[in-house]
Amino acid sequence: MPPKPLDYESINENVKKAQYAVRGELYLRASELQKEGKKIIFTNVGNPHALGQKPLTFPRQVVALCQAPFLLDDPNAGLLFPADAIARAKHYLSLTSGGLGAYSDSRGLPGIRKEVAEFIHRRDGYPSDPELIYLTDGASKGVMQILNTIIGGPEDGILVPVPQYPLYSATIALLGGSLVPYYLEETANWGLDTTELRRSVAEARSKGINVKAMVIINPGNPTGQCLSEANVRDILRFCYKENLVLLGDEVYQQNIYQDERPFVSAKKVLMDLGQPLSKEVQLISFHTVSKGYWGECGQRGGYFEMTNIPPETVDEIYKIASIALSPNVSAQIFMGLMVNPPKPGDISYDQYFRESQGILQSLRRRARIMTDGFNSCKNVVCNFTEGAMYSFPQIRLPPRAIEAAKQAGKVPDVFYCLKLLEATGISTVPGSGFGQKEGVFHLRTTILPAEEDIPAIMDSFKKFNDEFMEQYEDQRGYSRM
Repeated sequence: MPPKPLDYESINENVKKAQYAVRGELYLRASELQKEGKKIIFTNVGNPHALGQKPLTFPRQVVALCQAPFLLDDPNAGLLFPADAIARAKHYLSLTSGGLGAYSDSRGLPGIRKEVAEFIHRRDGYPSDPELIYLTDGASKGVMQILNTIIGGPEDGILVPVPQYPLYSATIALLGGSLVPYYLEETANWGLDTTELRRSVAEARSKGINVKAMVIINPGNPTGQCLSEANVRDILRFCYKENLVLLGDEVYQQNIYQDERPFVSAKKVLMDLGQPLSKEVQLISFHTVSKGYWGECGQRGGYFEMTNIPPETVDEIYKIASIALSPNVSAQIFMGLMVNPPKPGDISYDQYFRESQGILQSLRRRARIMTDGFNSCKNVVCNFTEGAMYSFPQIRLPPRAIEAAKQAGKVPDVFYCLKLLEATGISTVPGSGFGQKEGVFHLRTTILPAEEDIPAIMDSFKKFNDEFMEQYEDQRGYSRM
């Protein structure tokens, strides 16, 4: 009998090729241990609320009223909800054609796309067209839609930073394209050198790959670096010269933990460069409600903005969006609230400011505690987390540990992370899931556990790590190099 269509031998080979380490082997093992009663600290994914971050009050009030509009007619509504939350809920409901249970335009509600355009204008100082902004179910869905538009076959290449967020490698694999890696420089705090970009493109083209797009993740995931404005200028000039569309993954733009290098959007830098670049370089920029101090991952709200994309292509992207009918409407309202939060003088402003700044300041402190903690461990070195939500320490594994991993049939950093999980309950992601240079090993952890818990978590990590290193050192000792 031939295999059935959904037998393993018959399914799409691109599905088999796609890998997503953030919820891969380590996560599955952690879930098993949790079912067995072991306490697990899930630091494998940037999921703030799951690790105890409280939702911001004002947006939840507004969306609650939108979800249950009959509350707006209750004479006691003003006792439970502030007047500005009630007014905002009425505003968003007026934008819909039937409340949150009705489909919206496939691009998202026009009124909220207008709010996003106004946010971008305030941020960058340049106008933004709501017709070139699409609301999406999280930034990930937008990335998938755009890559689907770009990739036509294995000859189409996408420049992706290594280490990278595996959404990119997995989606490129699913679509049958070619990932073209460019390596970030760890010793320069994960900096980007255009010499490396030129090398990577030349190598890909020598193999017959048509490099069509470049991805930047700024601030970086998993690496936590912030690109300088000069670096973004170099990238845009490179894209202009090489005829590449730039995909700007800027979902962590509110997560900045140092003052020397503030976030600057690729859109602003492009417009500042002036013509011909400002009229020629094609740019897609992504943002989300999942990150920042909002952390509303489960709501799945996002957007992308298109710059210098021809109208005919915009129509094709609209067609792709239309296949899914409509992005999540409540998530669209969360996006509207993120880009248009309470302002000074509003009833809810003081509470909103206090909550949001409290989260950001705590994340800044956690970034420092974790960086210092990793750097206090034997054979571990870690760059400071300038932005985003992650630490990405290098684990310098002794040769005997690498050999033990080989004997166990595991990649060395997977071996290390599994041992860490079993010993401490700390669930991380091996660096090999994000890409790294040959013979170099890392792990990624979020900085999201509660601030008061992090010292104990780092003590637990240090105890495990130092015992692990002692166990696998040879009798002659093992240098940090």
